[in-house]
Amino acid sequence: MIVESPAKAKTIEKFLGRRYHVEASMGHVRDLPKSQLGISVDNGFEPKYITIRGKGPVVKKLRDQAAKASKVYLATDPDREGEAISWHLAHLLKLKEDEPVRVVFNEITKEAVERAVKEPRNIDNTLVDAQQARRLLDRLVGYSLSPLLWRKVRKGLSAGRVQSVAVKLICDREAEIEAFIPEEYWSITADLSTQAEKRLIFSAKYHGSAEEKKELKNEDSVNRILADIHDAQYVVTRVEKKERKRNPALAFTTSTLQQEASRKLGFNVRKTMRISQQLYEGLAIKGEGNVGLITYIRTDSTRLSDTAVNEAQEYIKERFGVKYSTPRKGGKAKEGAQDAHEAIRPSRALRTPDQIKGDLSRDQYRLYKLIWERFIASQMSPAILDTVSVDITANGHVFRASGSTIKFPGFRKVYIEGRDDGVDEDKENILPDLEKGQVLALHQITPKQHFTQPPARYTEATLVKELEEKGIGRPSTYAPIIDTIIQRGYVAFVDKKLEPTELGLVVNEMLEEHFPKIVDVRFTAELEKKLDKIEEGQSEWKRILEDFYGPFAEDLVQADKVIEEVDLADEVTDEVCEKCGKPMLIKHGRFGPFLACSGFPDCRNTKPMLEKVGVPCPKCSGEIVERRSKKGRKFFGCSNYPECDFVSWDKPTGKNCPICESFMVEKYGKRTGRYLKCSNEACDHTEKGKSDE
Repeated sequence: MIVESPAKAKTIEKFLGRRYHVEASMGHVRDLPKSQLGISVDNGFEPKYITIRGKGPVVKKLRDQAAKASKVYLATDPDREGEAISWHLAHLLKLKEDEPVRVVFNEITKEAVERAVKEPRNIDNTLVDAQQARRLLDRLVGYSLSPLLWRKVRKGLSAGRVQSVAVKLICDREAEIEAFIPEEYWSITADLSTQAEKRLIFSAKYHGSAEEKKELKNEDSVNRILADIHDAQYVVTRVEKKERKRNPALAFTTSTLQQEASRKLGFNVRKTMRISQQLYEGLAIKGEGNVGLITYIRTDSTRLSDTAVNEAQEYIKERFGVKYSTPRKGGKAKEGAQDAHEAIRPSRALRTPDQIKGDLSRDQYRLYKLIWERFIASQMSPAILDTVSVDITANGHVFRASGSTIKFPGFRKVYIEGRDDGVDEDKENILPDLEKGQVLALHQITPKQHFTQPPARYTEATLVKELEEKGIGRPSTYAPIIDTIIQRGYVAFVDKKLEPTELGLVVNEMLEEHFPKIVDVRFTAELEKKLDKIEEGQSEWKRILEDFYGPFAEDLVQADKVIEEVDLADEVTDEVCEKCGKPMLIKHGRFGPFLACSGFPDCRNTKPMLEKVGVPCPKCSGEIVERRSKKGRKFFGCSNYPECDFVSWDKPTGKNCPICESFMVEKYGKRTGRYLKCSNEACDHTEKGKSDE
């Protein structure tokens, strides 16, 4: 059996026993060549696939093992990309096209794997075509637009079919912020209590009159109201009580998991996917061995299996009682959703987070707990709240207060969904028992000036939400999209928000003017739907490429003629050239950004851009900086190199060992998470550290 990763192979081999041997392909084995387009446009968009550089030994090993085996199964991930990897493997291993070699499972458990092996199927060519069409389309766009950007803007840039739309969304939001004109408004808050319970103070906001809400736009209008209600009685004129149900959130999809992990755990999208991949592929659990803890992590479905629902109900009834149990098989699939496999859930509902806490790293535990709680809560009864809305009148002016009390907690016993605005639903206004005609005591009246706020910049989580809602990209693409636009320098993180750089604004403006369809949200979403129809067998992949590429190629020729070269000013740093004393500039070369003296050509001093880690060098007065070896491995050295030769593979912390006074470094263990260790090999002192951020 061939899977993608060694961790997955290790977990599955334990389930299958001695008759089976499980190998890892280490991801993709074939792809289009990097050095050329690799697509014969004139020959029906025929792709030219080659074995990925460095994968020769892996392919040879797989061929040798396949030759010895009586049967070969391809068990790559249960999505389009996994199907395409299996198709490439079948080609390299010369497996028969009509042979049922493909096995698919949504969770890596003994039952699921054994069941899949009993039900092999043929490779699904519609899935392969759908993935191939996306790959070729992305290559056509990227390998056509990127050289244009190199010639007109700067070497090393790239443009992509989906990443360009993401950059446009961020640039459009920035334009909204810059064009925003704040408007003044005021609020008046009355702090009140009953005459009998003066310690229970609640707040009521100025509403207007009994007939309509009144906006307070300036201080004069506020002062007139304050004068009207000076020494007035505050009388309860309306009390409205209602019972309201609040349903639990559905089990996670890829998008909602990324959003909630950002809100509640502070994880970025890449970290969420990395840790969830570990939970899916399998970890060693005491008494069980290696086992996959959650279902497949790339999904846009909220559907749940009968087995999962029944197991959750068993746990809920035993833990909380029958009245907390309300089974649900998931919500209605959104338009454009693939609904190929289940929502993200624990592989076993009865495997609680606390039972396996000792077998997981801190962050693995936190993410598993989030997934488990969300799933269990989705199978619980609605929360029932008693809500009350009260009007309080003072000399004809109405103040309104509302609040709620929890009558029945339902799913809230386990989990409450986070919110992008940061509002805590548990901190709602608590009101005393009030009756119509009741006179209240005023403790304080507070007028306050406000200004309307511009729309907030996107966070990673809100950008993912926006992409999903607009039908841009698919579950597996959100993390790579964000990584790419940051690495290319189109977008920067500022206070945990995504802000377009000058380069991003320039490239976006250029694409908007000359390739409007490439950055058009609606066009891209419609193209995604067309690509999805290939998977459904309703469209032919070559026709979709033909329809797209013809107009695109014409736009490309025209754009190359009319676009003038853009001269982007180099960014000035506060670093001074040690040779001539002039400020250093950030330049960009084929290997990324570097520092160059602003006195060029008189001074030709250049040096690499070094990321300071905020720790002094243990050997001299310099600072520790992050460097890369010739093979690309990260290490840490002194900024005063070559005068100071300090190096360390592990990140120094700036803290000394309390036992031997050597410097402490950061280490990371799969189970222990991040911790501190003494750099002196003869000293075994360790300390707990912060979680892996």
